[in-house]
Amino acid sequence: MTLPERPPQWLLWAPLAAALVHICEEFVWPGGFMSWYRRYRGPSSSSITPRFLVIVNVVLLAVCVNAAVATDTPFGVAYWIGVTAILASNGVWHLWAAVRGRGYSPGVVTGVLLYVPLAIYGSVHFLESGSVSTGSAVVALLVGGSYPLWSVLFHGRGRRVA
Repeated sequence: MTLPERPPQWLLWAPLAAALVHICEEFVWPGGFMSWYRRYRGPSSSSITPRFLVIVNVVLLAVCVNAAVATDTPFGVAYWIGVTAILASNGVWHLWAAVRGRGYSPGVVTGVLLYVPLAIYGSVHFLESGSVSTGSAVVALLVGGSYPLWSVLFHGRGRRVA
């Protein structure tokens, strides 16, 4: 049995690069994510504090680094796919929120143009290379893609304010 070819380094590190660009869109340029989110979610947004956002984004970056270095095994590849599914589901959520809110959601551009294609391309690459089984990839996609559900459970279901 031959081992799958090692994926290109750029692909392994792409989730980290995409996350850094996404965080910049949300908080630096054009920024404004926290105030936008508070307007969008209304009363249920009280759990979103500057401290919370720093912790979540530092953890996200650490998870992306871990995904880049953990792809030597099928489990590590499934982890990478799960991480990019989290990112992609966040991008889809930003798009959904922009449509529902009838305006720009800080993070929608990078979420749609970087996160979603990266998850698709990477998943296809790893499946075609034999680095991960179809079953493992599907589980990783489902677990990672369920991120918006975890977020709703954590932050509550408060009423959206237009």
